Amino acid sequence: MKLTDLPTGLTDWSTLDMSVQAGATGVATIRGRHIGDLQLRLVSYSAGYAADHWCRKGHVVLMIAGSATIEHEDGRRYELSAGMAYHVADNEHAPHRLTSREGASVFILD
Repeated sequence: MKLTDLPTGLTDWSTLDMSVQAGATGVATIRGRHIGDLQLRLVSYSAGYAADHWCRKGHVVLMIAGSATIEHEDGRRYELSAGMAYHVADNEHAPHRLTSREGASVFILD
């Protein structure tokens, strides 16, 4: 990733529209914006959330609060708690999905 042509600025998350996306169980509440080719998202996952699909997009994820598990289709699992980060590249070889038993808030850059 190269952060070229990225304007200096701020994001006031409270001013962005919120959307709610249902998972296989639970919901994700999302506020996000695009800046050029980058997408910034602040996501809150409800307790009992489980993604309803395998994702193949690359991400950098910062766990702000709560905890979550990121599971890869090949069986690898990553346990995240507040203050931890996870990163994965765009590709077809690392499909992944998130679950959260207790609920979580994350910042995602992709």
